[in-house]
Amino acid sequence: MNPNATITDEQFKAYLKKVRDMVEGPYTEWQKEIEVTNTFPEKFYQSNIDNDIYRYSLPVEYGGWGLSEKEILQVQEEFSRGPSGMRMHMHYASDLNWRILDDFGQPEVKEKYMPLFQDKTIFTNFALTEKTGGTGADLHSTAVWDEEKGKWILNGEKWLISHTDCSQFSYVICVTDPDKEGDERLSAFFVDMSLPGFELVPMPHMMGCRGSGHTGLKFTNVEIDPKFMLGERGQGMEVAMHSLAVSRVHIATSNLGIAQRMFEMSIARAHDRVTFGKPIIKRQAIRMKLANMQMMLHALRCTIIDFCDDYDVDPMGEFIAEKAAICKLFSIDTVRLVSDEMLEIFGGDGYFEDSPYGPTELLYRDCRAMWLEEGAPTVQRITIAKGVEDHDGHVNYRTWIAGTALDFTPEQLAEMDLTREYL
Repeated sequence: MNPNATITDEQFKAYLKKVRDMVEGPYTEWQKEIEVTNTFPEKFYQSNIDNDIYRYSLPVEYGGWGLSEKEILQVQEEFSRGPSGMRMHMHYASDLNWRILDDFGQPEVKEKYMPLFQDKTIFTNFALTEKTGGTGADLHSTAVWDEEKGKWILNGEKWLISHTDCSQFSYVICVTDPDKEGDERLSAFFVDMSLPGFELVPMPHMMGCRGSGHTGLKFTNVEIDPKFMLGERGQGMEVAMHSLAVSRVHIATSNLGIAQRMFEMSIARAHDRVTFGKPIIKRQAIRMKLANMQMMLHALRCTIIDFCDDYDVDPMGEFIAEKAAICKLFSIDTVRLVSDEMLEIFGGDGYFEDSPYGPTELLYRDCRAMWLEEGAPTVQRITIAKGVEDHDGHVNYRTWIAGTALDFTPEQLAEMDLTREYL
């Protein structure tokens, strides 16, 4: 347990069990209504408040428990075993919701707003994606400085933005310096959604992850006080990429949680399903499927653990973005294999909405959203490829030296000595 945490090891274990019971019990039942309405009931938000979902991941100074990233992601694995629309909300609540403001907000803004995250007095959304400009440096939304008003004037549109139905603020990445090249064109803002000119644009229901409040955003001459800029002018892409790096591991852990549950349901089904006088788990073809599922789950969990070992020591570390992209990309392969194998093990029974083993159909459909959250596979490969170029194919590990670059500087050697003490 993180020595700075305000809860004990036993309390943490009990909390993990509590979260599992929530998502596999009442939350799964509530999802039946959400599939039709595409809206979370108020009791969902209240339950999250009552069960510390908005509090547990926060730093102690803002009312949280002071958990390490490794501990936060263990909680996420558990709540990812349930409906993925709710998972998206809880994942966001434990990460991007507050972390961007904490990492990049101005001191006076942080002082006012950071304590309000613990009970959902405020909630945010992350507005990067655009219908016409993708998610990179080719964004088209603009913020222009108005010297007379002493404010930034925001115009443009965003698309496929989650949690807009329950948010009071939006993290908006936009162009502030169109004449500059590359990332320096962009800046980031913490925008009050009640400001005049801020609108929501409805979107159709999604295939899965129902209830997660997806809309478009439209900005028409929205006036923003300069104190609400995140980081410095021209730092918008850095704000976005650093924040997404951490969130990508949260997506990977979501894939781990949903895949783990599908694996467990598959084992149960394989024990119970009898053909030609014996359970199908005794048949070699089924055993090979289960072995492949276990292999992928174990490898994914180890990849996430390695990321946490780095992040908990240095969140701004050299390999954070690359390792995060690796986690996200590998998690897609994992959940794809596990979900497909699950459906084959269940056969036609797994294709129906109601199953005595759990929501096979819902989880199979929900997990497809993971391909796209925080960047499609191609985006992850681009990030990894940049890391390959920057580091000549080497990735450093805190507990493993062989296979890494061995031309250490004196500073790196000193760090390794510290690491050995840490281990």
